[in-house]
Order: sequence, then structure tokens, then C-alpha cells
Amino acid sequence: MPREKPRLRIVTLGLLLMPFLGACQTPMDPEPSPSGSPTPAGNSWVGLQPMLEARQEVGVAEVLGRIYVVGGYRADGSTANTLEAYDPATDRWTMLAPIPQGVNHPGAASFGDRLYVFGGDNGRGSVSNTWAYDPRTNTWDGRAPLPTARAAPMAGVIGGRIFVAGGAPAAVGQVLEAYEPATDRWVPHTPMLTPRNHLAGGVLAGLLFAVGGRPPDTLAVVEAFNPANGSWVTRTPMPTGRSGHGAAVVRGCLYVFGGEGNPTSPTGVFAENESYDPRSNAWARLAPMPQPRHGIGAAVIGDRIYIPGGATVQGFGATSVHQAYTVPAGRSCL
Repeated sequence: MPREKPRLRIVTLGLLLMPFLGACQTPMDPEPSPSGSPTPAGNSWVGLQPMLEARQEVGVAEVLGRIYVVGGYRADGSTANTLEAYDPATDRWTMLAPIPQGVNHPGAASFGDRLYVFGGDNGRGSVSNTWAYDPRTNTWDGRAPLPTARAAPMAGVIGGRIFVAGGAPAAVGQVLEAYEPATDRWVPHTPMLTPRNHLAGGVLAGLLFAVGGRPPDTLAVVEAFNPANGSWVTRTPMPTGRSGHGAAVVRGCLYVFGGEGNPTSPTGVFAENESYDPRSNAWARLAPMPQPRHGIGAAVIGDRIYIPGGATVQGFGATSVHQAYTVPAGRSCL
């Protein structure tokens, strides 16, 4: 594998959708100005305590009211085995038991009271490991490996399964497989329509959404998977095509942040924050990220979406920055 940063990405994630409403697109909402602190109206950003270690291409998920960040690239380009947890009640980070195998670009998701980490790149190529972390005992357990080794996928939970979509290398970019924690087994599903890695997404109304990714850097495609009938449908593309972005769902709305592949910025990184409403199949622009980043994940507690770490320039540029976005008050897509 070449020494330069593999062009991959992850995410962590839950999401939304209603019955397919066609590909009509409505005008986007005006883009408001960013705010340095939360307001009663929401649509605002706040800076929080930075991570203890700067990392990008990380796995991010919420478990039992804390935000977990696992793996990634360190600032020196080495692959990390680090696990940190953020407590929003104290605005503090804690170092925890390292993941048994260091990986960058893993998939991550929470299920029940566990953090699950899928695949990634160990610095020599894509791996198939599945790990489960128990925050109560601060221990890791190996689980049934991914049938298809890959890095930079996305993951989302529907019912009793964690769906893992896409990834690198290119040959596995359409793969969709679902993990059942209760039985420790994997189930194959209908491949995505568009092969890609460094994608993001989540689960909306029982549908798995996969948004953006690459190649190329500015892929805007949005596809939704229905596990009830095994079908994928194409939805309205993102206004801003990107890869290495983060995504999260609050009250049935999908929010997508940052990413790389920006030809208009000297850093190559996007600040865009765009929200998708499945009822209208339309996107809206919201307050942009104060610190544009890629190689990120996003996790939700209440009305806040937490985005720790990432990179401030395209390629390598790891940061410990941690910021949270408060969604617009009362905004719901349910």
C-alpha cells in the first residue's frame, strides 16, 4: 500500500426516511451565520474540550451518554490504537483501554451498551476484524470478522442488525453486509448502486442512507436501502459533493458536515453543514462548521451533534479540535 494517506473514510451513524417521494428537489433554506455558542433557537456551534490526542480518519459513536473516538491516524501519520471517551457533563476526555489492533478508517456504531468497530486499515491494508467494547468493564472482545475486509465504510443500526456499507479498496465499494450482535453472525445484502468509500450516512424511518464518498472527491450521490425488500433507491443528491464527511440524525433529519475535495479552498476542506428532510426529499443549508474538517465522525446526545478530531487540510492534518452543533430548535423530519 502506498505511503501516502489511503483515500478512505468512516462514520458512525444512525438515520432516516419515509416512503419514496420521487427525485423532485425544492429550493434550499438560506444559510444562516454561524454562532460561537448555543442559543435557544439552535443552529449554532460551540467549542468543547479538545481530544487528548490529535487524530483523523477516526471511528466515532455514542454509548451510554458518552462520545467514543477510536483509532485513526495520529499527527505523525502512524495508525492509532487509541480509545478516548468524552463526558459532556464534565467536558472532559478520558483515555481508555486501547483497541487490540490499531486501525485507521474503521466503521463504528453503538448497539445496546457496546461500541462496535468494523474493519479499517492497519497501516498495511484493509482488515476484517470486528471488535466489541464494553464501557462498564473497559474491555474489548473479538467478534465474527467482516466477510469482506474493507476500510472507510459507513455503519448504521436497523432493528437488531448493524449494516456496514461500502469501503475500500475499490473492488468492495458496493458491498453491504449486516452484523447481528445477538447471534454474532453476518448476513449479506443487496450491493449499493454506486461503489464508494469515505461515505457517511445513517438510518431514517427504517431505511439506511448512504451519502457522498469517493471516488471522485466530490461524489454527491444519495442512496437509500430498504431492508424489508432488499432494494436501493436514488434520492436527491447532496448540494455539496464530498468525502470523509460526518453525518448524524436528530428527530428524523439527516445532518452532514465537512469533508474534503473542496476545489475553492486552499485547504481542500469543506465547512458545509447541510440537512436532508426525507419527507420533501430536499436539502437545506445550515450554519457552517467554525473549523472545517474531514476524516471525521459524528455522534448525537440530545439536540447536540458532537464532532471530535479530524483533519484541517486535505490529506494529512490531524487535529484535536472538538466542536458540537445544536440543531435548530423544533426542527423535525418525522
